[in-house]
Order: sequence, then structure tokens, then C-alpha cells
Amino acid sequence: MKRIFTLAIFTLFFVSSWGQSRRAVETSTDVAMFLPAAMGAVASFVEKDSKGFWQLAGSCAASVASAYAMKYSISKERPDGSDNHSFPSNHTGVAFAGATFIGERYGWKYAVPAYLVSGYVAWGRVYARRHDVWDVLAGAAIGTGCAVLVTSPLARENKIVLSPIFPKSGTWGVYAAMTF
Repeated sequence: MKRIFTLAIFTLFFVSSWGQSRRAVETSTDVAMFLPAAMGAVASFVEKDSKGFWQLAGSCAASVASAYAMKYSISKERPDGSDNHSFPSNHTGVAFAGATFIGERYGWKYAVPAYLVSGYVAWGRVYARRHDVWDVLAGAAIGTGCAVLVTSPLARENKIVLSPIFPKSGTWGVYAAMTF
């Protein structure tokens, strides 16, 4: 498993964007956003941890559902002016959900490379003018919060349900319930 995380660090430096165009950085963050979750999935597979895999899937799904519910509820223009769905950064949310899952499930020493990749994604989204600092901070908070909620000891000891809501009225939301 250490080799996988070492490979992720080298990948981060491989896609290093110092001196690259904003478009190249945007493209690299489109790919890098999935690296922490992929690292978590590989770790779950290597450790034969199916429960962990489903916790990772739940963390990422909750992060995406929360981000999109907010994007379509809050109309905030992107710094590049392309649309009004800037807040929060879904890319950053997915990256931080994967990194936080690894930290919660397998320990901080394995999460450090994933957090470095997540930090790159956050920086890159701002550099590429797709988001501002508040967008990526909110995305990081959402991703981290979703992963902590789903993978904490509380989630393992109690039944937690997170589900996106798409009613016909057009209002999006997230349903959350916990059984004690």
C-alpha cells in the first residue's frame, strides 16, 4: 500500500503546473480531483476492506450531492464569468472527501499524499479562475465533513443514511438520518 501512496506523490509532481497555462491547470485538476478517492479505493481493495470501500463511496456521493444542491441554490458567478455555479467547488469537495476518508480509515501517514493532491486541486481551481478562495474552502469543508460523518466511529457504530433528494418541484436537497 505504501507504493500506491508514493506513486500518488510522484503523480502530483508529474502534473505540477508551475509555469503552465491556466487551461492546463484546469485540465490537470479535472483529473487530479479523483486521485484521492482512487487511492482510497485501491487501499480498500488491497486491505480487502469492503466496508471501507462503501464508506468511501458514501463520502464522495454525499459531497457531490451537497455541492450540487448548493450550486443550484446559490447563484454565484465564476471568476471567469462562464456560469453562475461557482459556489462551492465540487472538485475540491471530492478531493478532500477522498483524502479525509483515507485519514479516518487508514491513518494520517497514508492521508498526507492525498491531502497534498487535494491542496493542489484547490489551488488549481483558483489559479484556473474557475473558483475563488471561498468556493474552494467551502468545497474542502463539505468534502471533509461528509467523510468524517460517514467514516468516523460514530458512523461505524450507528446506522447513518445520506441521500440526495430530487423532488419534482425542482428544489434539491440532502436527506440525513441516524439511528442510535
